[in-house]
Amino acid sequence: MKDLKVGIIGCGYWGPNLIRNFNDNHHADLTYACDLSEERLHRVKLRYPQVRVTTDYHVLLRDRDLAAVTIATPVFTHYKLVRESLEAGKHVLVEKPLTATVKEAEKLVDLAAKKNLVLLVDHTFIYTGAIKRIKDFISAGQLGEMFYFDSVRVNLGLFQHDVNVIWDLAPHDLSIMDYIVDEKPVSVVATGASHTPRGIEDVAYVTVKFSSNLIAHFHVNWMSPVKIRKIIIGGSKKMVVFDDLDPGEKIKIYDKGITLSKENEKAVYQSLVQYRIGDMYAPNIENKEALGVEVEHFADCIKNNKKPLTDGEAGLRVVRILEAAEKSIKKGGVKVRL
Repeated sequence: MKDLKVGIIGCGYWGPNLIRNFNDNHHADLTYACDLSEERLHRVKLRYPQVRVTTDYHVLLRDRDLAAVTIATPVFTHYKLVRESLEAGKHVLVEKPLTATVKEAEKLVDLAAKKNLVLLVDHTFIYTGAIKRIKDFISAGQLGEMFYFDSVRVNLGLFQHDVNVIWDLAPHDLSIMDYIVDEKPVSVVATGASHTPRGIEDVAYVTVKFSSNLIAHFHVNWMSPVKIRKIIIGGSKKMVVFDDLDPGEKIKIYDKGITLSKENEKAVYQSLVQYRIGDMYAPNIENKEALGVEVEHFADCIKNNKKPLTDGEAGLRVVRILEAAEKSIKKGGVKVRL
């Protein structure tokens, strides 16, 4: 039964995907589409004639029957739009990253809690079958002790005008790391470079350290001739490769690793490294559209007063790392404590 009235603010790059999934959802009644562009609204109206279109988001916030809004606008607008939506009593699904600063994110998390409203951040990868499978694998102890988390997300464009490559691309893999790693990071080091007159970094490297021996590294790049979306996770028992661009085998699990063994008690520093080379297998994974799963989860959280998987707290943790990475870059790659 479509009993959950929803409005979309922002019909640009990501907005049409959200509109389609909300329209297809069994619970959501897609009521409004809002954008500053009349042309975009015209395209929405042609495909979804039942949807009311407007260039003024206040129309949505004033509608008492509207239960939720979804915000797919540039990150610098997120704080204002989410805050006003929560203050109007609307549940909110907002595109990543949650906000442009930690202070803003903290305020929104507090406001959502105070109003007892659902705040879900669109960390889409958390709702994929592949990442859920990896999470289950690690939670079951099959990876062993996690040694490293290595991520590469590169392509040619799209250059953003308001944020650098870290804020644009890294939230995806930072949210995955946040989801599958139980411990909290303690420091961030980031370096980057700009190759355009705007001075916005288009190539960057971010290293996140934990209190244990775990290290995470993120390579993001708008200037790569090839598109790569890959994560490698190394553990004491097994290793996992996630390749989002491989349609057949997105996850590969390797029974490979090393074993350190002492020759004798006196030769403490003389360790033998033994390599373990075993089989590789690609597990079967659920093949549902992640955004559809996320929209269903959003509706379920609203209807049943549940805590979202990617709630405001998760969004805040990602923004905290992004802000630390920004500080590190501006100070020449110094370590920034979290």
